[in-house]
Formats: sequence, structure tokens, C-alpha cells
Amino acid sequence: MRVPFRSSLLLLPLAMACSTPEQPALPPGAPVDAVSMRAAEALRQEALTFFHPLPEVVEHPAGPDTPEKVVLGNKLFLDPQLSEDGTISCNSCHRLDGYGVDNTPTSTGVRGQHGGRNSPSVYNAALHNMQFWDGRATDVEQQAGMPVLNPVEMAIPSEAFLIRRLKAAPDYPALFKAAFPADKDPLTYANIREAIGAFERTLLTPSRFDDFLKGNTSALTPAETAGLSTFLEVGCTNCHNGTAVGGTMLQKFGVHQDFRPLTGSSAEDQGRKQVTGTEADRDVFKVPALRNVTKTAPYFHDGRVAQLDSAIRIMAKVQLAKELTDQQLSELKTFLEALTGTLPKTVTTTPAQP
Repeated sequence: MRVPFRSSLLLLPLAMACSTPEQPALPPGAPVDAVSMRAAEALRQEALTFFHPLPEVVEHPAGPDTPEKVVLGNKLFLDPQLSEDGTISCNSCHRLDGYGVDNTPTSTGVRGQHGGRNSPSVYNAALHNMQFWDGRATDVEQQAGMPVLNPVEMAIPSEAFLIRRLKAAPDYPALFKAAFPADKDPLTYANIREAIGAFERTLLTPSRFDDFLKGNTSALTPAETAGLSTFLEVGCTNCHNGTAVGGTMLQKFGVHQDFRPLTGSSAEDQGRKQVTGTEADRDVFKVPALRNVTKTAPYFHDGRVAQLDSAIRIMAKVQLAKELTDQQLSELKTFLEALTGTLPKTVTTTPAQP
């Protein structure tokens, strides 16, 4: 049973109705703070049917990554040598000191070129079951190798070109040997992807929401808990669920009405249809994860919406056919602010100077 966390004075009967053998009902006249705690615990139990706390690391299916591989991946992530003209690194678009984004509608690639889609955050991305807005990559390892060869992004002309460049560098041969000691020739394009992926699997941002999910019902403020209740009540969890609060499915953008008049988006981007050629995939995009969403503006696949308030209202209207009240909007935004996590302190965010 959902218990809206709004007026603790009215919660005692509801809290008692939600009691379990492990948590006996509170006696009549129990203090208001005890009633509020019971309501928060009931809400936490409901939240656990949709969400999970962050793990320590997102393990590779083939087995744990080594520290040497992670260190190499961190270095590669920051290195502009992975672009043709030596001006763009992974970090240029996915800033490690900026919640994994560059806060622009579309990022700048080599020679000032711009793609058509917004760069999503690299933080917590390894939790997603697909990568890119159209889901064309299955994991962070596969994704890591694709922008490097994209002519609009990093524009490396071929895998062999990059291998020759890195083998000529003074430090990379030894670093690849340490990271992949069993390989006779460790400096390969596949291992570049593996190292960057290993690094990205460590990029997690735990927040107070994780503390709440783990059992600390006082980790969220009453306003944030009210926002979580509204998030569940409105139906946001139909798509935004799982550990990353999204990133687990493809969904049509504009279930109930065309989103373009509200966002100003172009009709040229047809979503996943551009990958599959299937008409049913028109306007289908990966559901974005909501962790750190208050830090990762602008919003949607093309970055056309600058304000979070507008993005929330648009999503409610076109996906759920709901007009939010001002109170609902405020509560939802307050909850989303609680999803802002702590950036890892062990990550190197600035490239070493030559």
C-alpha cells in the first residue's frame, strides 16, 4: 500500500494497516515521528519493487576487471590522441568533473562538427542494458569504440591508425602489457574498448536515495519522500525503474501525442528506426536514466529542452497523458534532486600535461 508522505498526523491508521509480523502495528497515540518512520518504511518497501541500490562496481560478465585495466581505461578516456586531430577525448563530451556531460544540446567533435543527439552521462551508464539513444550498442565496451571511429565525433580513420599511434607513444605499450598480461600483442582495438569499459564500470554515483533503499528511512527529507510517493503514484516507474532509475528499455517518445510541438525537435531524427529500418521503431528511444538528472541538462535525445520543469511536464503529457499540478511538479523535482550522487574521488579527471 502506498502511503503519501504529506501529513504525518493522518498516517497512523494507514501505517497500522501496512504492518507485518516483523514490524508490529504501532500502539494508539504513538508519537508523530514514529508514525512518520513507519510510513517511510512502507514507502521504502514499495520503492524496492522498482529500484535497487547502486552496487560497489558493475562487474563485467566475463569476470572482475583488474586495477591495471581500470587505470589504463581512465588514461585513454582522457586522451585526445583518440581523435584524429588530437583535440577531442571521451572526456570532452562526457566530463568526469561535470556529472559525465558537457551541458550542451549536442557536443562538438573534430573540426567543430556537431552530431544530432545529446551526449548522455557516462556516470552509471554501465548499469544500462543498452547504450546510445537508439540502443545500438549492448554494453559500455562496445560503445567505447564507436565514437572514436565516427567521422563527426573523433574521426579516427581506422582501428589500425589508432593502434600505430598508441604503439608509438612512450607509455602505452607497457600499460597495455600490465593490463592484459596474457596477450601476446596486448595493444589492440578490442583491448582499448575493454579498458575504457572497465574504467566506466567504476563510474558510479551513490546518493542519499541509495541510503534510503538500504534501510535508512531518514536519509530523505519529508519533501523528498513526498516526491518519491508522487513519482510512484503518477506512473513514472512504468519506464524509469531499475538501479539507474531508467536505462533499461526502449520506448516510443510520444505515446499519447507528438512530442515535437512541445520540444521544438526536428522530424529528421526517427529514433531507433534509423538503426533497424522498421517503421514500428520510429520515435523509439532508450529511456534515459534519472540519476544526477538535475545536473545533466539540457534534456531529451536532441537536447532541445533546457529546463527540468519543462521536461517533467512534457514527459507527463506525452507519455502518461497527465497534466501535472504545480504541487506534483514541485514534488517530482524535489525527489529527482535526491538522485544527485557523489562523484568518485578515485577518478583522474584532468589529462596529464605533455
